[in-house]
Amino acid sequence: MNKESRIYIAGHRGLVGSAIQRGLQSKGYGNLIARTSRELDLRRQSDVEAFFERERPEYVFLSAAKVGGILANNTYKAEFIYDNLLIASNIINAAYKYGVKKLLNLGSSCIYPKFAPQPMKEDHLLTGILEPTNEPYAVAKIAAIKLCRYYNEQYGTNFMSLMPTNLYGPGDNFHLLDSHVLPALLRKFHIAKLLRDGRLDEIKRDLAAFPSGVSSSADVVEALAGMGVTPDAVRLWGSGEPFREFLYVDDLADACIYLMEKYDYPEIGEFVNVGTGRDIRIKEVAEIVREVVGFVGAIEHDPTKPDGTPRKLLDVSKIRGLGWEAKTEFRKGVSLTYQWYVRQCELLTGTPNPVSCKGSI
Repeated sequence: MNKESRIYIAGHRGLVGSAIQRGLQSKGYGNLIARTSRELDLRRQSDVEAFFERERPEYVFLSAAKVGGILANNTYKAEFIYDNLLIASNIINAAYKYGVKKLLNLGSSCIYPKFAPQPMKEDHLLTGILEPTNEPYAVAKIAAIKLCRYYNEQYGTNFMSLMPTNLYGPGDNFHLLDSHVLPALLRKFHIAKLLRDGRLDEIKRDLAAFPSGVSSSADVVEALAGMGVTPDAVRLWGSGEPFREFLYVDDLADACIYLMEKYDYPEIGEFVNVGTGRDIRIKEVAEIVREVVGFVGAIEHDPTKPDGTPRKLLDVSKIRGLGWEAKTEFRKGVSLTYQWYVRQCELLTGTPNPVSCKGSI
């Protein structure tokens, strides 16, 4: 890529896409192409092909996807597999058809078997059963990897795939019910702190996701308690015993740009893992988040809820061999993410920003 290259970021408003956009802009890339989902429905093949024919991007970052936590994955199974299959298929095929020089496909560590050896190497793909709670999403991501590989083999394209570990950072979804574990924890502890401090008015300004009829202070407190958030404690799904690896999203963006600038498909193989190479128990994550937020209440666990995969740690020796390593220490990343969340929602000042504050209570 050069600074004048036409670069399309699919999913530029999401967690990963917005980080890639920030990273490219900080490096001086100015010819960036982006469309919102309202402007371009990536599930419609004819619309995607018309866009590629008109815009002729030279490089593509495929970060668009339907994403969510355990609850969302397990509830909207058909949507997760259908939408993600269509998005990947349409963009990859259009990239081939309209002569894209290089495409980078973003996947997920959920592609690996539930009981894969730890840490998970790239060649562990398709060696065992998947985690049932996110199987539809994983199957779609595996299909995208294979699409890139087989287009390369049949048509000589230059399509690469990266499999990041669990991501967090600015631009994440902070909804209490359908977000990933880290942003959900940050928001739960933040709201619990507001409850403990008696700042109900600041919470009540953000009622969009409450059922109709929830308006009084008593209703708000009751609804939050049903979600596991009280002034005295925050209740978390599962036992807290599983291990997870977390990567700050700006580090992932740096890896994406690094590989797009320096490497091609044959050099990285079918795909490459991207992570920190270190994991941490969910209960320890909760402790760190509680400290960063400043909540002094208790942490409770609900072992009747599913834990998901017991451990997910990526082997990152391959990308390290390519000259890249993550830079952001976990606690620092959590602090940066929380600062971003507070700035965007502006709950502490009592002037929430409905555009930037993702995921109503």
